[in-house]
Formats: sequence, C-alpha cells, structure tokens
Amino acid sequence: MTEVPPEDAGTDPEGQTPDRARRWRQMLDLLAERGRLSVTETASALSVSEATVRRDFTELARQQLVTRTHGGVLATAVAYDLPARYRASSGSDPKERIAALAADLVEPGMVVGFNGGTTTSATARRLAARIEHGPHSGEHALTVVTNALNIATEMVLRPHIRTVSLGGVARPQSYEMTGPLATLVLNELWLDILILGIDGLTAAGGASCRHVGEAGINADMVQRASRVVVVGTGDKIGRRAFARICDVEQVGVLVTDPTAPEDELAALRTAGVDVRVV
Repeated sequence: MTEVPPEDAGTDPEGQTPDRARRWRQMLDLLAERGRLSVTETASALSVSEATVRRDFTELARQQLVTRTHGGVLATAVAYDLPARYRASSGSDPKERIAALAADLVEPGMVVGFNGGTTTSATARRLAARIEHGPHSGEHALTVVTNALNIATEMVLRPHIRTVSLGGVARPQSYEMTGPLATLVLNELWLDILILGIDGLTAAGGASCRHVGEAGINADMVQRASRVVVVGTGDKIGRRAFARICDVEQVGVLVTDPTAPEDELAALRTAGVDVRVV
C-alpha cells in the first residue's frame, strides 16, 4: 500500500495544493543554489517525508523542471542552468536592492510586464514573494506578462500569480522571445506597469539594448504600458547600446545604484524621469 504522509493530505486529483506548490518553490530555490539535490537532504531541509520528496521529484521531472537521477534531481537547463548574468545574486548585490525598490512600485491586482535580464528576474522574484505573503494573496492577485522564459518558468509555480508568456522565437543567449508572434499576443494586452531592463540609458538617446529583436519587442511592451520603470545598475546609465528601445520621455521611473554618473542622473531628472537611487 502506498504511503500517504500527512503533508500530502487533501491533495486534489492533479496534486495542485498550496502546500505542494510551496514545496516545489522551495525545492527549485534550493536547486538553483546547489545545482543538484538528493532525496534525503531535501526531505531534511523541507521537513517532509522522503516518500513525498520522491513523488514531487517525479512530477517536477515530468513537467521538465528538473532532471531525475538515481536518488535525486539535477537542475534543468531551461529553468536554472542560466547564463552567468541570470544567476541569483546575494542580498548585498546592487541588483537586489534595485529589485526590492522596483517591486514595491507594483500594487496588487496590477498587470505587470517584464522583459528579460538579471535585474528584471530579481524584481519578479521579489514581487512574487511579497504578493504571496501579503494581505492580498488571493487567486490572481497579480498578472505577469513576460517574453522571458526563465521568468515565466518561475512565476507559473506561484498560485497567486496569473502568468502570460508571449510567444515567439527564443534566443538561447537571453531566453527572451522575440518576433511577430510575440508582438501579435502583446498587441491584445494592456500593461499597468512595465519593469524594463536595459543595456543603456541616456537623457539624449533614451533606453537601448544590444539586440535588435529584443529592442523591438521591448519597444512594443513600452507602448502597451501605462507606466515604465527602468531598472539598471549604474554602469548602464549614461551609456548607449546598439538598438534603441524608446525615448527618455517614455520612461517614468529609473531605479539604479549610487555608481551611476551624477551628471547623467541630473540630465534624466531634467528630462522628467523620477530617479530613485538605492
């Protein structure tokens, strides 16, 4: 007879209980840090039975979120074997400070857009955690619209977030989806706020990035958003990248760190941008 431990009691036929979703998030967070997990260490870390961990590992593998091994799991490439610039950062990292402030600009019930990038990914995680544990954590307390596969993969496990992933062709270098399919879907949606990662921002040239395809879908997201919040570390401020995303007049808020050049921040303020330095 199959053991049914107390922590799985009440599971519906598809196994999608809040407790199970929470366990999966904890497992995936651990996996993101370590790259590999065993049944024994996961059961100990989460204070659940090994039988429960085995079932969860099997289901996560079925959904291609992990790779099953004898006695444990490995990180799956799409979700967690990201390029170096997408890996999780410590709390002392300026990107984490930027993410924390930017997440606080989003209110429950909003439709929020994210393009790809380390800082936007960190912001999405911060926002998801705040919504999950906040007073407005009901069903679909937030809607996330993104063209970034890694953000969509993480957000879809959050029971209080409705995740909309734009279609298109995925770039392996950034996991961002671009092209006419992404634009087609986006043109049917409106965003209350867009968290926009950039490779460059200047008062004279506006926001920019390195790849033309990404610039195109990012520009479309700007057009569909009521408010645009640019997130970027100081080294990206005062710099112009290859492909233009939007003019500075379309940027409502910039969240950056103290390494940003003061003269450029002053010029951005003069241009009407609400500059937040953390």
